[in-house]
Amino acid sequence: MTSIKLPEFRNTSVEEIPSIVSRLRKTFLSQKTRPAEFRIKQLRKLYWAITDHENEILEALARDLRKSAFESFTAEINWTQNDIIFQTQNLEKWMKDEKPADIAFTNKLLSPRIRKDPLGVVLVIGAFNFPFNLSFGPMIGAIAAGNTVVLKPSEQCPNCAAVMQKIMESALDLDCYVCVQGAIPETSALLEQRWDKIFFTGSERTAKVVAQAAAKNLTPVALELGGRNPAIVTKKADMRLAARRLLWSKTMNAGQVCISQNCILADKDVVPTLIKELGAALEEFFPQGAKSSADFSRIVNERSFDRIKTMLDNTKGRIVLGGTMDRASLFIEPTVVLLSNKDKDDSLLVEESFGPLIPILPVEDLDQAIALANELHETPLGVYAFGSKTETDKILTGTRSGGASVNDGFFHGIIPNLPFGGVGDSGTGAYRGKASFDCFTHHRSITYTPSWMESLLAVRYPPFAGTGKLEQFNKMGLLRPDFDRAGNRKIGLFWYLITLGSGSLLGGAVRAVLLASLSVLAKAYQDGKIALPVKR
Repeated sequence: MTSIKLPEFRNTSVEEIPSIVSRLRKTFLSQKTRPAEFRIKQLRKLYWAITDHENEILEALARDLRKSAFESFTAEINWTQNDIIFQTQNLEKWMKDEKPADIAFTNKLLSPRIRKDPLGVVLVIGAFNFPFNLSFGPMIGAIAAGNTVVLKPSEQCPNCAAVMQKIMESALDLDCYVCVQGAIPETSALLEQRWDKIFFTGSERTAKVVAQAAAKNLTPVALELGGRNPAIVTKKADMRLAARRLLWSKTMNAGQVCISQNCILADKDVVPTLIKELGAALEEFFPQGAKSSADFSRIVNERSFDRIKTMLDNTKGRIVLGGTMDRASLFIEPTVVLLSNKDKDDSLLVEESFGPLIPILPVEDLDQAIALANELHETPLGVYAFGSKTETDKILTGTRSGGASVNDGFFHGIIPNLPFGGVGDSGTGAYRGKASFDCFTHHRSITYTPSWMESLLAVRYPPFAGTGKLEQFNKMGLLRPDFDRAGNRKIGLFWYLITLGSGSLLGGAVRAVLLASLSVLAKAYQDGKIALPVKR
């Protein structure tokens, strides 16, 4: 540890929480957070506060998780600051009203618009594994969308939580954005309040508590959870690449990553080669051993260490690489465990390890791998497919997941502007990039009805019987089907002639000429050079 002094972690008084929420709601209703200029300025100040407290962030991450400087910059500091810049550069564009597409002509007269309104007062509950990224990330989106925010960092990383509070209080408007500290009592008190949205990152078990509390007030939730994510390795996969990339994803933050693979379903014929390549990659990544490396993190606390150790103690598999543990230093070595094809109920498969454990389950073929992936977890947060394009396409089609990376480990989850989120029991909702803005925004449909349309709108007023108003109303907006009773698409004579003979060279040429002619006519009509005949 260095001599850098960090702020002290202090629980927020439970009694203070209702007044905090009330203050933020009063601010929101005052319209203070509505202007783009205000939101952008707050985010810019947050950016520079992160820069000014960079050394404290590094120290806090080292104390709480023994994260390396490389991981701390790439996965926490740089990531968060890049997100701020991306949001501020695009915010005014995102905030603009949108014109809806495919609106009938008569409805266009009402100037329909989709307006981007902030939801209101938002609660963000962060996670311990990437404490700054997974706390500030959603908060940045909520600020960009014009909400007031209460941030509740994970108490499992107290040093990081205290630094986050210091950063917020030094940079942000405290009538709009507040950091609340604490554990179960404080979180319970927060969940008793009325919110306009709750964003939670964490375990499925805690998510159920959050969702139940939110349901009392019909509060919408975004839940970013974990999952027993499968990696599938076929015979045609590059074993060296598969081993290096899957080991990378399982050693980052000592495997405490919600989207890293929980098991590898590998074709039985390539398992020996895969294990050999995993061993070679392990020596390459940590030549002096993971325990001696400054690049390998530690498990967050003794409770998590004991849980992971119990999983390893109870496995029916055989440890083929690693296995060293030290509770005093919270160290668990990257550990590869070879399971039997019959071990579908093994302790390493039925629970998410959230640690550096790498079980390998041999399979007979790709079909069995896909079936097992769906059996172990129907809707994981990620699926990782290694093989030929035909094989990986089959894996993507045959499985469901929040996201997927082909021939890599969770790369889809680290591209900042791709929407990130789960599906089913791996979560609901998505954020990152523009998705963060949308996550905390209500898309409000608005129309403007001019007074001169009153005569046209008279068709909607009673009386109706015997007036012919229904027929008139249907002429104005009733769509006619372009399909028959068998569900087949109807094709008019004109379009039949255009597509006739499309399989032959001559037919294709005729079709191309007709389409080109239509394009010329359409352009001339748009330019006002020709007019369509009007039936009188």
